[in-house]
Amino acid sequence: MGTIRVSHLGWRLPGGDELLRDVSFMVREGDRAALVGANGVGKSTLLSLIAGDLQATSGTLTIDGRLGVMRQFVGLGNRDDETDHTKSIRDLLLSLAPQPIQDAAARLRTAEEHATAEPIRYAHALAAWGDAGGYAAEVLWDECSMRAVGLPLDAIADRPLRTLSGGEQKRLALEVLLRGDADVLLLDEPDNFLDVEAKRWLEGELANSRKTILYVSHDRELLAATATRIVTVEAEGSWTHGGGFAGYAEARRSHLDKLERDRTIYDNERKRLEDLVAEMRRRARISEAFAPKLKAAESRLRQFVEREERPVDIREQRINMRLGGARTGKRALVIEQLELDGLTDPFDLEIDFGDRVAVLGGNGVGKSHFLRLLNGDETVAHSGMWRLGAGVAPGLFHQTHEHPEWTGRTLLEILHDHDVVRGPAMSMLRRYEINGCADQPFETLSGVNRRASRSSCSSDRARRCCCSTSPPTTSTWCQPKHWKPGSPSSPARCSRSRTTAGSYAASTGSWCSAPTAR
Repeated sequence: MGTIRVSHLGWRLPGGDELLRDVSFMVREGDRAALVGANGVGKSTLLSLIAGDLQATSGTLTIDGRLGVMRQFVGLGNRDDETDHTKSIRDLLLSLAPQPIQDAAARLRTAEEHATAEPIRYAHALAAWGDAGGYAAEVLWDECSMRAVGLPLDAIADRPLRTLSGGEQKRLALEVLLRGDADVLLLDEPDNFLDVEAKRWLEGELANSRKTILYVSHDRELLAATATRIVTVEAEGSWTHGGGFAGYAEARRSHLDKLERDRTIYDNERKRLEDLVAEMRRRARISEAFAPKLKAAESRLRQFVEREERPVDIREQRINMRLGGARTGKRALVIEQLELDGLTDPFDLEIDFGDRVAVLGGNGVGKSHFLRLLNGDETVAHSGMWRLGAGVAPGLFHQTHEHPEWTGRTLLEILHDHDVVRGPAMSMLRRYEINGCADQPFETLSGVNRRASRSSCSSDRARRCCCSTSPPTTSTWCQPKHWKPGSPSSPARCSRSRTTAGSYAASTGSWCSAPTAR
């Protein structure tokens, strides 16, 4: 049995500002509930509260059943660990295990260091590891590693976690959680970094799972294929649509219409009472006989304001990306017999000014390596030749958020480093609706707001060429009227492009024949 009950939950930012207030919903046994909302409204924070990483300032929450958690930054732990590059794949697997197994692993690691001097202690640690379920967990991890990366646990356990691509890390974590014994799963953007095949796999796994799942996603196809109910976080509170994503747009319109009617009723009643007070005050100046009526009118107005709360205004989110760039020559990029060592066969490619090129392929085949190389990363081992066109300045938007040099710095300070003064910087941030975070340290931003801020920096630097690995996902949860599951308007599936590096051309439905992945 697995259920989640959240009742009147509230949470304040360290500075005292209220982020969540009166959040209430329930996820029943076997439900797959999608948690949606605009950028920065507190979706990841809400999952952290349910997971126990943060302490709520008000309200209660109850979880029945064993809990499994996949945080948004898989492989990076919490946000303060972004500069830690020493983690192994075993560390990732242990972070997904129940706390007793994590504690037993820590004791076993300490005992192994002194095994020669204290063999009895080491034996006890091994026994505790088995009693906690460590050996059974290793069997599960071995199966999941074979499914995710095609290698047994013994072959990859001690490898640095960074040797896996972002998609491989995410797939491994999902395999462990979905095949584990947890009754309740909290998944924060589980589809991020996954390739097309893995996204289809995730849709099937979530749809067929008997676990109780609460997840955050901005992928409309994933929501349409898997969600049995949708919890919307907005205006510091929440409301629940009891059906799937197909009926969500109509339900949200009805919800917004009801809020508008309630606001009109509230405003009209308050205005009536204020007008009554004004009239009684005018009459009281003429005759003292109206003084009691004035006090009664003032009392009614005061009680109304104290008892009733005006429904909040909900503003629709508007994201306005600008990636225009300056004019260059006809050729933006020329590649001749380029080969990424151990990843691809040699291939040729020419990209003209104005092209939109999608680089697709399985997780771990070298897509991010390819874009890093084009951005000038000399650590990417390769052979062959590539060159940028005249006047082309590249900018890389990487799929992870590893920017230790930005820690402790505000967005305005970061943009100032790129010669963007406050006025234009605020305009750039306003296009992504993160101008309210202008003076907020980078590491405290939500995942999507981090992507948006990095996208604004990349688009400013890359006046002529922008390379993006897993580009920023804004809140696409508000379904347009014309959209249907499987239609090409879904941003997770649509590409209008030529292809490189053995990628699949969604526009033509064919594989590019020249460059192939090994």
